[in-house]
Amino acid sequence: MLALRIPHATAPRDPTRGYAPGMTTGDYTSAALNAEAAELELSSFSPAQAVALGLLATDRAITETLPIVIEVHHLGRLAYRAVLPGALPDSDDWIVRKRRTVERYHRSTLATKVKYEERGTTFHLATGLSELEFAAHGGGMPIVVSSVGVVGGFYASGLPEVEDHRFLVQCLRDLRGA
Repeated sequence: MLALRIPHATAPRDPTRGYAPGMTTGDYTSAALNAEAAELELSSFSPAQAVALGLLATDRAITETLPIVIEVHHLGRLAYRAVLPGALPDSDDWIVRKRRTVERYHRSTLATKVKYEERGTTFHLATGLSELEFAAHGGGMPIVVSSVGVVGGFYASGLPEVEDHRFLVQCLRDLRGA
């Protein structure tokens, strides 16, 4: 039987992770997130690559014992989904709301949140969009193919939002390096 260690939700944050306790978006800026998005553009993204990304993310989550839900979408269709041990049912709803935000704005959910924080407001106050329908919290990223545009989305939910975002970024970096 596979035994997984589930991190405790109230564990203190590791100060080497780049953000202070109580801050939801750390020291991220729109400029840094835009540069990161450009770095993560792919040369292609097929249904097979969508499944490969999902498997890569699942392997990483199992190795790191992360209690998350993972989804990968390709051209509007669900290509991959995994629910890891310890993931809460609320994560399903978070992914739906993150997906709506990525599909509407064609940028990561964290980048969308930071954009409004830099303006001194919140995503929901500035846009008037329902919190029940949209979530500008880390853990949603568009899949962008260079010279094509957005062709899919990659989502994780179950960790604090900055960690959800970093998980997706690392998986995309690993896919690019594969």
